[in-house]
Amino acid sequence: MNRSTILATAVPIYFDNHATTQVDPRVVEAMLPTFTQVFGNPSSVGHLYGEEAKQLVEASQQSIALAIGASASEIVFTSGATESNNLAISGVLSQRRRRGNHVVTVTTEHKAVLDPLEQWEHHGFEITRLSPRQASDPLAGMLDPDQVRDAIRPDTTLVSVMLANNEIGVIHPIAEIGQICKEQGVLLHSDATQAVGKTPVDVERLGVDLMSFSAHKMYGPKGVGGLYVRKSAPRVRLQPAIFGGGQQRGIRSGTLNVPGIVGLAEAIRLSVAEMEEESQRLAQLRKQLWSGLTERIAGLHLNGPSLEATGARLAGNLNFAVEQVDGEALMMNVREIAVSSGSACTSANPQPSHVLRAIGLSEDLTRSSLRFGIGRFNTPQEVEFAVDVVAGAVDKLRKLIA
Repeated sequence: MNRSTILATAVPIYFDNHATTQVDPRVVEAMLPTFTQVFGNPSSVGHLYGEEAKQLVEASQQSIALAIGASASEIVFTSGATESNNLAISGVLSQRRRRGNHVVTVTTEHKAVLDPLEQWEHHGFEITRLSPRQASDPLAGMLDPDQVRDAIRPDTTLVSVMLANNEIGVIHPIAEIGQICKEQGVLLHSDATQAVGKTPVDVERLGVDLMSFSAHKMYGPKGVGGLYVRKSAPRVRLQPAIFGGGQQRGIRSGTLNVPGIVGLAEAIRLSVAEMEEESQRLAQLRKQLWSGLTERIAGLHLNGPSLEATGARLAGNLNFAVEQVDGEALMMNVREIAVSSGSACTSANPQPSHVLRAIGLSEDLTRSSLRFGIGRFNTPQEVEFAVDVVAGAVDKLRKLIA
């Protein structure tokens, strides 16, 4: 696709793959039989239709477990990562009050973790919100494991730290945090929504007791996700949030979303199989994007860890702030590309990104930041076009205030 072809396209070029991803056609192909052929209810085990659906669910469960180093019985299907996070947090805190009412998390967590914790705060729990490394640090946004160690108390019942951040792409040292939690006898939950399928994930190596993930962040369908729940050493017991038919060992009742589950399994399988090659390609596209932008625009600030810090950042993530430009005006002038100014889940909130503020950015720089999520279907030609669009918009806006 050349530049003239892109300019003639009726829709903007998509660079918002942290918000959601296009469903891979191979995932769609895997899902199609579940709509018209294997359409039974997997709980209806008295006839062939239900048995076939049950077999598909069990095969998908096994495939997902294999991809993350778990056992099939430790996978609970949900409607997505928000539900998984809520089930993990509320499920644990409802059960473990006897140990204490203290929780440790980090200020840059997704709202799907911070907001449930705030609700529990209203019910008498004490929440310690740790601050990550600040913007001037080469590992900006990363949480120091020693901070977790120092924050844990005898009454700490849960630590919740995401594996990869949805705005600045930083990858937290969860394996080290997991070891600390194990030594202290504290459960560890990790929101791995942005990490699964993009970076190697093994629940045993990481030492997590609960882990959330979602299909639509890795080229699968919306409306389906999963929660890993450890069954031994220690066995994690959850208070269910949804009651009904007792499906999934009673942890999450409701008729299983067979098409979504099959799509989730295929999305993870493909992502893991192609991870190494895709990560290298995305990193190269990001390098092209950042090099092009810095060559043409003065006063850019990289948000998050250095691009040279190996293993510290998701390969497809680029978040930066632009000096001397109004953020709202900037977004209005880059309509030819689909990018974000922060988390899609908080876009209705006019407040500046809590993640960027938490790493020390001023409100002005926070509001003039753009987040690129480069994905599987992006091309070098599209990256070149994006550089032209952003550089042109910044030049135009700076001339207006000169």
